[in-house]
Amino acid sequence: MNGPGYQNIKQDWGIDELVTKLRHLRVQSLETRHRRDRPPKLPSRKELQKILDGLGAVLFPNRLGLPDLNDEGIDYFVGHTLDTLLRELYKQIRRELQFTSGHTAVDDDAYQQAVAITREFAARLPEVRTLLDSDIQAAYEGDPAARSSDEVLVCYPGITAITHHRLAHILYQLGAPLVARIISELAHSATGIDIHPGAKIGESFFIDHGTGVVIGETAVIGRHVRVYQAVTLGAKRFQKDDDGILVKGNARHPIVEDDVVIYAGATILGRITIGRGSTIGGNVWLTYSVPPGSNITQAHVRSELFHDGGGI
Repeated sequence: MNGPGYQNIKQDWGIDELVTKLRHLRVQSLETRHRRDRPPKLPSRKELQKILDGLGAVLFPNRLGLPDLNDEGIDYFVGHTLDTLLRELYKQIRRELQFTSGHTAVDDDAYQQAVAITREFAARLPEVRTLLDSDIQAAYEGDPAARSSDEVLVCYPGITAITHHRLAHILYQLGAPLVARIISELAHSATGIDIHPGAKIGESFFIDHGTGVVIGETAVIGRHVRVYQAVTLGAKRFQKDDDGILVKGNARHPIVEDDVVIYAGATILGRITIGRGSTIGGNVWLTYSVPPGSNITQAHVRSELFHDGGGI
């Protein structure tokens, strides 16, 4: 390949033709979405990742902040970092609101709403820290392999996922669902844990191992709940309207009450309720509600199917 003839090979990739075809497809897509003259400027995954990293340092400056921080400098670090992060978060929220409104010029309503959302988000950060402390403690107490709460914070993918979720859920509630969804998907990419930002999760939530966990948008999870890898809290079916289009936002995911344990591979589908203090065994497929204190295993489910005439 390095001989004299190599330099004479014409490297024609057909760039001009590719550019033309890609432009045509891009314009066609914009016209289909009625955005020919106003291409969307969406929130940036890269910028949101930086914001999340910074928020982790703000919430846990001694463990996730700068290595040389001392007691005297922590408050300055937290204040300065927060000021920078909230300005950047405001920009991402404003992008979403302007994209949603469809306005290309300066949108004063989007500006005011973005400021209000960012301010309320900031006010709820102490609440997030309190919830995360409870999650970390639940993980430490629930895993005999955990040697310290510090190890849990910096090593456990479940804590990464729930940290993202606690932050994303607030933004989802405040009216920035796209920014919230991007934050959730950043955690999904990093940990393999997929929690929709709409899901409501109580304090002291512990995801052990975590890979493959899926928690849907309308799921409601109580306090002191523990789930293991590959657990799904999903929808049983998807309703459609008269035009055959999926109905959005209806309650379609499980309610899990306090003090429930769900073991690896369990799949729980539909708007059903798992009663307080229940245990759901590994690889169980469950589509009906169970009362408080239930102990559901594969054998139990097979027995229920047999007695109901469903066979095994």
